[in-house]
Amino acid sequence: MATVAEDESPRRERQSDHEGFLAHKRMRWLKIALLASLVAILSYALVDVTPRHNGGSWYGYTLGTIGALLIVWLALLGIRKRKMTEGKWSLKAWTSAHVYLGLSLIVIATLHTGFQFGWNVHTLAYALMMLVILSGIYGIAVYATLPAQLSNNRREMTKGQMLDALDAIDRQLENAAQPLGRAESDLVIGALEQDPFAGGIGARLTGRYPDCRTVEALDAMAHLDGDAASGKVLSLLRKRKAQLDQIRRHMRIRAMLEVWLYIHVPVTIALIAALTAHIVSVFYYW
Repeated sequence: MATVAEDESPRRERQSDHEGFLAHKRMRWLKIALLASLVAILSYALVDVTPRHNGGSWYGYTLGTIGALLIVWLALLGIRKRKMTEGKWSLKAWTSAHVYLGLSLIVIATLHTGFQFGWNVHTLAYALMMLVILSGIYGIAVYATLPAQLSNNRREMTKGQMLDALDAIDRQLENAAQPLGRAESDLVIGALEQDPFAGGIGARLTGRYPDCRTVEALDAMAHLDGDAASGKVLSLLRKRKAQLDQIRRHMRIRAMLEVWLYIHVPVTIALIAALTAHIVSVFYYW
């Protein structure tokens, strides 16, 4: 019996290692979040508040306190990520709780408001919270789908190796373009001199570079494919375009993986500030 138990323990550990944070411990935190949301909904329906539910009632204060404590606790994930540990409160467990309890805030915070909104700091805090949650949902979605695309696009090459391959093609192009006429040679030189990754965050996220001189050179020289020297240059230009496409796809996927953090983190900080103002104003006018 001891041997069987010893065999089962490493197996469970291996399964846990490959288990994603969303499915951690058989979705324990999803069940907890659903239970918390259900309790909040049922209590909202059963508790009688006169004249109606609102954030200033005893019930509203209760939900507001729970929601505020949850927001602060969830914001601590950034600190927690710097301390990698195993066990009950591993990073995977914390992240799973962060996701599901964060989603439960939609129910808890909405019921806290009593569905009363206006142009004030209270609604601002609620709106910022919803923006943080929506950006978090986007983050979960991209991290569930894009890493596989990133791996497939790399084709076992690092970003450095992709850039080295582009440099090698550029050197060949520079030599191959020398026998060409002035107009064709200028097209190739223009393509080589252009920064192929200029265009800002918009180009990175869309993967569109409308002013790409490599494409312009290919289009302008397409009719010269019969000539040996021109044929070699066209072949190298096609290779260059393919290599550029691979690197740009890599940059696009990485940008899509990272861009949500530029919303999620700053808005979380803004949420904490608005939440503080919300709490202070409530107690000041209490």
